[in-house]
Amino acid sequence: MGLFYLEHEYWFAVFQLVLAMLGMGATLAPRDFREIILEPKAVTVGSGIQLFVAPLVALLFIQAFGIVGGVAVGIAMIAAIPGGTTSNIFTHFARGNVALSITITALTTIACLVTTPFILELLISQYMPDTFVMPRGEMMTEIAVTLLLPLAMGMAYLHFLPRSAASFSKWCVRGSLLGLVLIVIGSSMSGRLDAQMFGMTNILLIAVLILILAIASWLVCRVLRLSSVDSTAINMEVVVRNINLGIMIKASLFPAVIGKPDPIGDMVLFSLLTYGTMQMLIAAGIIGWNRRKHRSMSSGIKVRT
Repeated sequence: MGLFYLEHEYWFAVFQLVLAMLGMGATLAPRDFREIILEPKAVTVGSGIQLFVAPLVALLFIQAFGIVGGVAVGIAMIAAIPGGTTSNIFTHFARGNVALSITITALTTIACLVTTPFILELLISQYMPDTFVMPRGEMMTEIAVTLLLPLAMGMAYLHFLPRSAASFSKWCVRGSLLGLVLIVIGSSMSGRLDAQMFGMTNILLIAVLILILAIASWLVCRVLRLSSVDSTAINMEVVVRNINLGIMIKASLFPAVIGKPDPIGDMVLFSLLTYGTMQMLIAAGIIGWNRRKHRSMSSGIKVRT
C-alpha cells in the first residue's frame, strides 16, 4: 500500500477533492447566491476575512513564531485555501445563517482560482529554494479542473436530477472521506507521516493558529456588529477550511517520489491533516456554545411569558 500510494499520491488527492466538490455542487442552486443581494454586508465581510484577514494572520503568525520550512508552507497553504464543504453543515448545527455560509463558500471557492496561487506565492516563496518557481498557470488549471468543474457538474446534477441529488451528494462526501482515510493510511505506511518528526511544538502551533483565526473572525464580526447567526456562519467559514484542496495542491507542488525523502512535503501534509483534525474540534466547540446560548435564550423567553 505504501509504495502504491507514493506512485499515485496525486491521483488519491484528486479523487477525494473531485468527489468533495461534486457533493458540494449537488447542494447548490443559483438561488443560493441570493444572499449577495439580500445581505451584501455579511457576504462582503465573510469573504474579506477569508481572502485577506486569514492570509495576513498567517503571515504575522509565521513571522512572530519564527516558523520555517514545511510547517511555514503548510500554514500558508491553510490560509490560502477557501472554506470547506462541511462548514455549511456545521453552520446548520450551530444554528447559524446557512444560506450565508453556502454563499461565502461558493464565492471564495470560485475566487481561489486566482487568490490561492497569489497568496501562496506571497507567503511561501522565501521558504523555497532559489530555483523554485510557483507554477501559477498550472495551479490555476488544476483548481479549475478539480474544483470548479466538479462544482458546476454537481450543480447541474441538482438541476436535472433534484430528487436524487441529496443521496448523490451524501455518497460523494462519503467517497471523499474514504479518499482522505486512504491518504492517511498510505502516507503512514510509506513513512511520510511521522508524528515524532513533526513534533509536539508544531502541533501546538497549529492549535494556536486555529484559535487565533477563530478569535480574529469573531472580533471582526463583533466590531462590524453583525448578527449572531451571521457571525456564526462566518466563523465556521474561517475555521473549517477546504483541506481537500490543500492536500491536492501539496501533491502537485511536492509530489512523493519512491526512495527520495521529502521533508518539506511531509511537513506540509502533516500540517494540513493536523489542522483538519483540529478544525473539527473547534467547530464542535462553536456548535456546543451556540446551542447552549440558544437554550438559555429560549428558557429566558419562556420564563418571561
